[in-house]
Amino acid sequence: MDTITSGVTPLRQRMLEDMRMRKLERRTQEAYIRAVRRLAAYLHRSPDTASEQDLRGFQLHLVDTGTSPATLNVTLTALRFFFEVTVGRPEIMVRMHPVKLPRRLPVVLSPQEVSRLIAAASNVKHQVALSVAYGTGLRASEVVNLKVTDVDSQRMTLRVEQGKGHKDRYAMLSPVLLQRLRTWWRIAHAQGRMLPGGWLFPGMNPTDALTPRQLNRAVHDAADTAGIHKRVSMHTLRHSFATHLLENKVDIRVIQVLLGHKRLETTTVYTHVATDLLHEVLSPLEALPPA
Repeated sequence: MDTITSGVTPLRQRMLEDMRMRKLERRTQEAYIRAVRRLAAYLHRSPDTASEQDLRGFQLHLVDTGTSPATLNVTLTALRFFFEVTVGRPEIMVRMHPVKLPRRLPVVLSPQEVSRLIAAASNVKHQVALSVAYGTGLRASEVVNLKVTDVDSQRMTLRVEQGKGHKDRYAMLSPVLLQRLRTWWRIAHAQGRMLPGGWLFPGMNPTDALTPRQLNRAVHDAADTAGIHKRVSMHTLRHSFATHLLENKVDIRVIQVLLGHKRLETTTVYTHVATDLLHEVLSPLEALPPA
């Protein structure tokens, strides 16, 4: 049963329409509905009757029950949409403020670990998909949405249509990656698994694309096979792509464009994990005169 529309009340229906009018992603809609439902369960009445004091108590309740900062902020964003757009009571959210998220450095693999990870993938399709993720810095959702026609061997680019933030962009296509893609195309085409102009990485049914969940499962299995004990996901390959470029002296503004980041501040996190840059700095301890 659809988790969004099951047991729809007029209030929820209006919120669904508001979100649909603004073309919010389905996962975003689900998160917003879940947050409002949680408020209603806390109040034991319709959420649109909440007072400013009710919302204050609800946020304290979330904090006291161990809700993570990220979930807490998503909940507040959802309630802001609900009260400002659907209910028309923007003033009730004025005193509700998001919490500061803890800053965590991304997990990054060494080039040797990346090589072992890709080689350990269970089949050619997964090996090439992981190669695309590391060789271009694409997100898992962007990798699975690639089509055969997105590969431009003349300009050596991959066209990314409607990536995060509904933005189109181009990703780099290296000669090694192009060769791997051609190998995969020949295998898949010979087996009838890749349709003309279809998905670059089709699922079991060639008319369906591989899903991000399936790709994440593949990378977890590959990490286990390769004996890599770090917390590895598809996003780890994106982090590794950016970090290795930075260590190779690529300008951080170029990396920002390649990653599709809106703000440079988002990209600068990789300066904290680029260990090769640390190795170039001489510690002041080394310069001390002998005692």
